[in-house]
Amino acid sequence: MSSSTIALQGLPEEKIDMLAATSVLQQQASEIRGYRVNWQSYLQSQMITQEDYGIISEFDHGDAAKREKIILEKRSQLAKTFLNLLEHVSKDQTIQYILVIIDDMLQEDHKRVEIFREHSLRKREPACGQFLNLLNGSDGFIVNMTARIIAKIACWSNELMDKADLNFYLTWLKDQLKITNNEYMQSVARCLQMMLRIDEYRSAFISVDGISTLLSVLSGRVNFQIQYQLIFCIWVLTFNPKLAERMNKFSVIPILADILSDSVKEKVTRIILAVFRNLIEKPEDRAISKEHCIAMVQCKVLKQLSILEQRKFDDEDIVEDVQFLNEKLQASVQDLSSFDEYATEVKSGRLEWSPVHRSSQFWRENAARLNEKKYELLRILVHLLETSRDALVLSVASYDIGEYVRHYPRGKNVIEQLGGKQLVMQLLSHEDPNVRYEALLAVQKLMVHNWEYLGRQLEKEQNANAGKAPSVLNAKA
Repeated sequence: MSSSTIALQGLPEEKIDMLAATSVLQQQASEIRGYRVNWQSYLQSQMITQEDYGIISEFDHGDAAKREKIILEKRSQLAKTFLNLLEHVSKDQTIQYILVIIDDMLQEDHKRVEIFREHSLRKREPACGQFLNLLNGSDGFIVNMTARIIAKIACWSNELMDKADLNFYLTWLKDQLKITNNEYMQSVARCLQMMLRIDEYRSAFISVDGISTLLSVLSGRVNFQIQYQLIFCIWVLTFNPKLAERMNKFSVIPILADILSDSVKEKVTRIILAVFRNLIEKPEDRAISKEHCIAMVQCKVLKQLSILEQRKFDDEDIVEDVQFLNEKLQASVQDLSSFDEYATEVKSGRLEWSPVHRSSQFWRENAARLNEKKYELLRILVHLLETSRDALVLSVASYDIGEYVRHYPRGKNVIEQLGGKQLVMQLLSHEDPNVRYEALLAVQKLMVHNWEYLGRQLEKEQNANAGKAPSVLNAKA
């Protein structure tokens, strides 16, 4: 296989796999296996051919040895029969039964997916083409069992999935995650767990905005099983060094740190720690690994690690990961410059009144550094002004832009070019008085030329209006 599957070390396979027997799809499949389809009636009504009738009757009523014999001796006809039945039978209950038979057949022996690939090659069609059409149906069981079969063909075949079909399928899975109270969420997540073990499928998942969707779901209220499965998906993504380097641009660390602080399930704790370890170990750029360490420190992960150290775990992986993360995060704290701390906070999007913001020394020494990497940090601050609904974030971002302008000679021009001046001015009418106040100060800094005069004026206003949001300051422009 040209795809580079990863060796998923550290988690036993039985712990990796979801509790399939408890999923809605598996419960329904157990019931459907008990159906008895009257294939003779389909033949008599000319809905299926004599050839297809012969194959499906023999396969359906045969024991394991008989089915194996058919697979070995009539594999081409078997694939053709299954696909003919799915195309020509209209009764949902029968389609459900056919899909369960196919899924069971593939589960018994992964190599059997080649039956469908060989058939598609003869017809010069994509291996999953006909199955993908079923995803447009309305029956929940049919579409989700079909999705499960597609995942198996895509992952167990000797050939990778066709690119266009892959994007269609991953987009379908992503959209299923967004459905509120989707009873098949476990099954959808299980398909993703399979698909994302294959490196070539990971970049395709990124391209359909898959990570943002995973994190959006994890930010909401989902049960621990779904938490585990979706974080597992993030974990396998981080085995790719390039993806591990990009991951925190999606705020993975803050979101997983929040879940870790609330987690009561050992397997959820274990998989989060495994993600954090990969985010430090896998990036090839050591500066990014350092950024990830600092982000974890800022998200109070050290506190959670100290709590976990007090608990007794049977799982050695948890103990090892806690020790590893503790060492790395403690080292990063000792090596942490104030600018590193500031940059990581800005990139997290979770601004608060940490000491660096109010430090005149920090701004004197570091204002010019906000121009680095094509104004990366300034662009983030401006983006937060435009998109954030958090009053604290807006207040701090406004303040920082004002301090940048105050301490960097050409700052006013830079902020104006980035669109920051207009956004700050819009905040003058914000509903929150603290946001209005910080926006007002920032606007004055954007307009003032005599800093010494402004300083005296600000001091007078603050003394006169202690504890109140001030009126417009009469700064000399």
